[in-house]
Amino acid sequence: MQKHDEKGLTTRAEDYSEWYQDVIAAADLAEHAEVKGAMIIKPYGYALWENMQRVLDAAIKATGHSNVYFPLLIPESYLKREKAHVEGFSPELAVVTHAGGEKLAEPLVVRPTSETIIYATYAKWIHSWRDLPLLLNQWANVVRWELRPRLFLRTTEFLWQEGHTAHTTEAEAEEETLKMLEVYRDFAETYLAIPVVPGHKSDSERFAGALRTFTVEAMMQDGKALQLGTSHNLGQNFAKVFGVKYLDQDNAERFVWQTSWGVSTRMIGGLIMAHSDDKGLVMPPKIAPIQAVILPMWKMGEDKGGVLAAAEKLLADFRATGIRAELDLRDERMGVKHFHWEKKGMPVRVEIGPRDVAAGQIVVVRRDEDGKKTLAETDAAREVKNVLDEIQSRLFKVAKDRQDSRTYRVDSYEEFKSKIEDGGFFMLHWCGDAACEAKIKEDTKATIRCIPFAEPEEAGQCVVCGQASKKRVVVARAY
Repeated sequence: MQKHDEKGLTTRAEDYSEWYQDVIAAADLAEHAEVKGAMIIKPYGYALWENMQRVLDAAIKATGHSNVYFPLLIPESYLKREKAHVEGFSPELAVVTHAGGEKLAEPLVVRPTSETIIYATYAKWIHSWRDLPLLLNQWANVVRWELRPRLFLRTTEFLWQEGHTAHTTEAEAEEETLKMLEVYRDFAETYLAIPVVPGHKSDSERFAGALRTFTVEAMMQDGKALQLGTSHNLGQNFAKVFGVKYLDQDNAERFVWQTSWGVSTRMIGGLIMAHSDDKGLVMPPKIAPIQAVILPMWKMGEDKGGVLAAAEKLLADFRATGIRAELDLRDERMGVKHFHWEKKGMPVRVEIGPRDVAAGQIVVVRRDEDGKKTLAETDAAREVKNVLDEIQSRLFKVAKDRQDSRTYRVDSYEEFKSKIEDGGFFMLHWCGDAACEAKIKEDTKATIRCIPFAEPEEAGQCVVCGQASKKRVVVARAY
């Protein structure tokens, strides 16, 4: 049996995995459904996803993309057209064989991703160079049969966005792929306050059927990596399989160049593991469903009217300033309210009582650090907005300092194997041979997370075989 603190949460030191589940339950974000691996996202958790979706949707549209929706069910033959693609997904597929009381003439796959059905349609839509580039995005659910499910991180059904574009040249497709990876990097760092390492995947780790896969990798508090988003240059592979062609300006028939890219509800898991503490959820203000809660306080016999009027004015001022705020008027003890909002990760708690009203002040409590701060009521909205900005910046700095302090440049395979148990990002020289990559995974359960863009070329020797290496790669255990 696990030890728990006085509020019922397992601590990170005791059992990080159990702590993660406890934080989700305490914050009332989600719970397991009856079907193994399925997840019920509860109102507070879905409000968080809606905020993520809102910000990302605006960023995606700002880069020229339009939203569409394609069917959930895909003819099985579509997936079989692209060998590497179907082999990559076959263990995770859910297949419908009967419907309407009869066996189907052709089984239907519940989409694990939508490349096949979308590109079969693109072949009908694209005829001329004038139809390109085609820049589309879809918000949808997908199903991948998970053997070891974990809420938000790996579930049988999850929510995501998947962009699918078509271009006239490889250079244009590559530019698109990197542009969308930058959207993901900016979102992770600016809104989730999670620093990431952008780079490209090794051939063994790239998306099934892709020419190149790019990724943003984040470090969680336990030192493991979490892939927050990926962007794929699909080359002309799917175009040739599905016949996605166009007539160029010289009236010559050519295959398009394609990309796909996506992020999912996995980002919620990343947010939890990057910032939360042993008291529960910690929420970056920019993405929090509620940024500030106002708690009116009074004792038996004290006048409520003045406190309520001040609290309601405060709420109006906050909202007028753009702060997502709520007023908690529940008939509960103040300690119960404090704990309720603490475990939900409320960035700022504002307390106001009769003495505060008389003094023209409010008391602000930050979720990310201990202590209280007294602010003048007349300038409270602006000051609280500044506090929210400070919290956002501090959460990113703490996560960045953690990532920097737990990133190690190691040249000895034995040293790497001895340190990997404690987690972290390891910058290792690798010769590029898939056999050496496989040995790292077999020996340590760690994988090459990415070949980082920011890492300069550097002559060295592969830590596994000793052959020449031109660059270090990020190696870590991952979720």
